[in-house]
Amino acid sequence: MYVSQLALGDFRSYSAVDLKLAPGTTIFVGANGLGKTNLVEAIGYLATLGSHRVSSDVPLVRAEQEAAIIRAQVFRGERTAVLEVQINVKGSNKARINRNVVKPRELLGMLTTVLFAPEDLALVKGDPGERRRFLDDLLVARSPRFAAVRSDYERVLKQRNALLKSARIGGSSESKSATLDVWDHHLSQAGAQLLAGRLRLVDELRPHVASAYAHVSGESAPQRRLTDIRYRKSTESGPADQAGSNPGDPPAEATQTAEYLAVELAEAYRLGRQQEIDRGNSLFGPHRDDLELQLGNIPAKGYASHGESWSYALALRLASFELHKADAFGKENWPVLILDDVFAELDVHRRARLAGMVATAEQVLITAAVEDDIPAVLAGERVQVQYGAVGP
Repeated sequence: MYVSQLALGDFRSYSAVDLKLAPGTTIFVGANGLGKTNLVEAIGYLATLGSHRVSSDVPLVRAEQEAAIIRAQVFRGERTAVLEVQINVKGSNKARINRNVVKPRELLGMLTTVLFAPEDLALVKGDPGERRRFLDDLLVARSPRFAAVRSDYERVLKQRNALLKSARIGGSSESKSATLDVWDHHLSQAGAQLLAGRLRLVDELRPHVASAYAHVSGESAPQRRLTDIRYRKSTESGPADQAGSNPGDPPAEATQTAEYLAVELAEAYRLGRQQEIDRGNSLFGPHRDDLELQLGNIPAKGYASHGESWSYALALRLASFELHKADAFGKENWPVLILDDVFAELDVHRRARLAGMVATAEQVLITAAVEDDIPAVLAGERVQVQYGAVGP
């Protein structure tokens, strides 16, 4: 798939942009701070309904404006669609597909992107929330129904936390205990759906991460430290886990079903209720889990060098690209690849290896302050970026 046209209105630094794009490689060139990243950020937003740079939508709207518009024409084989989202400073956002009003969530799945950015280093060096977001964004990109699962879980979690705080301040009562039973059930059901999706995803990612890391790092087999990714559930150190295992426990694959996980979460909430009331917070569930990244027999976080951390972060993104390719029926369904100022962060050898792995995509969009940073294999159309304006 590829984006053939991008139009922006009051988005970030741009009052208005109307830009034609083509399959192959397009490189946005310009000094730092002129708005190169704003262009690819807009395309990424259409795909995910979120920014890779900020958690709130408000900074996406140009200063002193009430709303921003992102509109793109997307080709997928012989099919085409015009996608549009209006980001509002106040009130909910609005969306259209081929000029028909839809819920913003309906845009998910219409355009798929895999975005590499300097912020990706946080996948290795940052807190668990960064890695949870990586998993959930990939889940939604591959199966948009998980957007509703994710939203339901966050809504129920907020309600349950409010009740736990109320119980901590006002003391526990029979009525509050009964209400907590209800929210325990809702949270365990919603959490189990999200958790089952994440566990399956990690199993699928694991071999691709190992392969991509080996390729990007370029280390020879005797020198290379093998990678492994492991999903760590908060219940593994919680009351339910402390009960120990029995010889009659189900096989590992059975423990990854939503039905089993719902029971496991419910048991953690039951055994840990007083602890959660004392803290006024939900201590178990997908919102407290982590994706552990191993390099050899040690954790990558805190021990990997800068180069190793970059290779690991790139491997996670490349692995997600491979999963999208496996899901696709033909190259016309492969994601748009976005490389936002990534080459400047890499040595010349990693640049060449990364370029070789992404050059096969139908469309690659790159931002760079210096053209010399771009490997020759990705030579393509250059687009000059000046503040608030874009041109050949």
